[in-house]
Amino acid sequence: MLEELKTNIINTIVNLKPGEIGIITNFSVDHIPVKLQEMGCLPGNEVRLIQVAPFNDPLFLNVNGNFLAIRKETAELIEISKVA
Repeated sequence: MLEELKTNIINTIVNLKPGEIGIITNFSVDHIPVKLQEMGCLPGNEVRLIQVAPFNDPLFLNVNGNFLAIRKETAELIEISKVA
């Protein structure tokens, strides 16, 4: 049963720890600002969590060489698969 729970958990950028890398797998086009999409927040692109600000918001990311700061509520909408 524990294995079933682990496989049903959706990883998002919020689940990354500083220094970890993920590959964007999915996001809601309706809820992600176009500016983020233009800067590389698209499925298949690599994202690395650089730093989390005090109070866990915002998150500082490197997406394909672009450094971004995004709100936690936005990061929760971007699904990823973690890279080992």
